This record gives sequence, structure tokens and C-alpha cells, in this order.
Amino acid sequence: MANIWRIAGRNLFRYKRRTLLTLSLVVIGIMFVTIFIAVTGSFKSMMIGQITDSSLGHLQIHRQGYLAAIDTLPLTMNFKPQAVKKMEKALQEIPEIEAYSPRIKFGGMFSNFTETTNIRLNGVDPEKELRTVPLLPTRITEGAKTIQKGEILVPELFARGMKVKVGDTVVIIATNRDGSVNGKQLKVGGILESVTGPGGRDGYLHMEDAVEILRMEEMEISEVAIRVKDFSQLNQVFNQLNASLGQEKNMMGKPLFDVSTWEKLSPFYNIARMIDMMTLFIKLMLVAIVLISIMNVMMMAVYERIREIGTIAAMGTMPGKILSMFILEGLFMGLAGAVIGGILSGAVIYVANMAKITFDFGRQTGLILSATINPLDLITVSGIVIVVSILASFQPALKAARMDPIQALGHV
Repeated sequence: MANIWRIAGRNLFRYKRRTLLTLSLVVIGIMFVTIFIAVTGSFKSMMIGQITDSSLGHLQIHRQGYLAAIDTLPLTMNFKPQAVKKMEKALQEIPEIEAYSPRIKFGGMFSNFTETTNIRLNGVDPEKELRTVPLLPTRITEGAKTIQKGEILVPELFARGMKVKVGDTVVIIATNRDGSVNGKQLKVGGILESVTGPGGRDGYLHMEDAVEILRMEEMEISEVAIRVKDFSQLNQVFNQLNASLGQEKNMMGKPLFDVSTWEKLSPFYNIARMIDMMTLFIKLMLVAIVLISIMNVMMMAVYERIREIGTIAAMGTMPGKILSMFILEGLFMGLAGAVIGGILSGAVIYVANMAKITFDFGRQTGLILSATINPLDLITVSGIVIVVSILASFQPALKAARMDPIQALGHV
């Protein structure tokens, strides 16, 4: 068997130019796929981070049915204190959860004493909110990087349209769940940069101010945003929360809590899926490149070595060994391409990271590309190349193994 390995390796060096050309195509294919996966993966992670860490959170908990009516921000579907305690208990029992933030969401009227318009607001606990969505302060373009009692963070579009600035006094008017109207004067504490997606144009105020405006006798929560320590454990935390809170039923015997990941809440999930589909398409292109390249070189090797194959067959070499010899040539080509392609891909990614390439995403500018390749992705791409190399060699190898020695020796 050792002789077969040695002969297979030697045969590749007999046709150096053809072997080098084929190997170059395989290496370029691997580099293209690996770098594409690294760059798009970095962009996808950054995009998800911008969405979840600036407003949305990784997970959210609502009352069952709330999301279907979220455009109207129904106060009648808020959580009572007893339900909030059950949620907090379940959240505290999961060590993978880093932070969570209860929110009171409601719609109201925003007035600068000369003009009035509609606005969506989030009443939050500043400390909990900033731990759950740590990029929120980066959206505050003017004013303090926090949420003070008696102040409001106004979305940039509202500030521009209503001609208000930091320090101005405004009035927020809202209708509570019983239908009564109440208002409160607040000072503009900051101007909030808008982002695309749910909650991207909402204003923020202190939770105690929200309770006062809505005249709540006891605090009722619209949603709880959650941040996990390790984003890769998102589905694990989601399943744990569903298992823990799924046992709670309302008076009608239906589930009380609705746990959702960012994927269900954000339209950008479709873009993330498109990136995954593009990655799959690029992998299929790699398969085609490797398959055609190696099958071509192996077919040529068989046709050019017909008399040689006939000679070794006439000497008593079994068809199985001839088959193995050609398959090993394809295997060596795939292994060499995977190793060289992996090394060169790592070098290109390292250089790209050192160059600190910047790009813009939505209203976020100057984001630095940080391309990383998951070892599992690299192993997957290399494995695909090696398997396809073997498969591409099989048909020419089978043809060589089935040759009649007499006809092969007489081939001109």
C-alpha cells in the first residue's frame, strides 16, 4: 500500500505545469470562499450587534398576543406586578443571562407649546436599560449619555421637525388604560439618533415619569428586553425561558408569556438569511470549481497513461490498486489545496484586519471591519474540497481500473 501512495505522489510531479494549474484553481477557490465567509460573517455579526445592542436586545418577553397589536401599544396587555415577579425569578435562574430591562411602552402626544405631534415612548430603568442595550449611549448625539428623571430623550427626527434642542421644556400627553388623559412637563435631556428597525425612532424617559403620566396605581410592564452573555447561546437561553415560562397560563388556560428572539422582532433577519444563502451559493461554486478542475486533470492523466496502465495491469496489478492510485492522486490534490488555501486565506484576513477597513451601515459610520474565520467553517470548506476531489477522481480512476490490458498496450 505504501508503494501506491508513493507512486500516486510521484505521478503528480510528472506533470508539474498541469498539477500546478489545477492546484492554483483549487487554492483560489478556497481563498475566495473562506475570505467571503469571514467578511460577510463579520458584517452580519456587526449588523446584528448594532440592532440588538442599540435598542432591541437579544430577546424580549411580552404578554401573549401583544406583538400582534404592537403598533397600537395596548396598555391593556401590560404585565401586572405578579407576572413581572415570575418573569424576574425565571430570568435570575438562568446564569447565561447578563442583563434584562423592563419597559413601559406607550404612545402619546409631544408638544413644544406651539406644535403637537404623535410620539412613541419607552419608560425604562436607566441602569438596567444601559446594561441591556449598551450601545444606546452612542446614539445620543447631544446631551447627557443617560436618562434622568424629569427628562426625555427625543428622537432626532422629532427634534428637527419640532425645532427643539437640549434644555427645552416640552409636554407629553398620554391616555391611560381607563381612558383618562394626563400630561407632564419634561426637559429635553438629549437628542437620540434614529436607527432602522423596531424602536429605532422611539423616545426614552424614566420609568417613574412613565408611571406618573399613565397614572398607574402599580407599575405595569409592556415588555422585558434581555441580553445574553454569549450570543452563540441565544437559542439555548430561548429554550430555557420557554420551558420555564411556558407553564404559566392565563385565566383562559392559554400561555401567558411570549418569548421572542431578535430574529422574530427585526426585519433585518431576512438580510441575515440572504447572507447565509449567498454563502451557500459561493460554497456550491467552490464545489463546481474543484470538481471540474480535478476531474479534467484526472481524465487527461488517464488518457495520456493508457499504455502505462496496460503495462502495470499486465504485470498483475489488481484493478483495485489501480483505482486506489488515481483516487489518491485526487486526494493529494485536494489536501494540498486545502492546506495552502487555508494558510493563504488566514494571511489575507490578517492583513485586512491590520488595514482597519471601515464601512458605513445605515446611520452608523466609520465601523471597522473585523473579519474572523470560524475554525469550523475552515474545516467545513477544507472537508468539502477533499471529498469533492475524491469524487472527481473516482470516474477517471474507475475507467483506468476497468481497462483491458491488451487493448491498453496496443493504444497509440
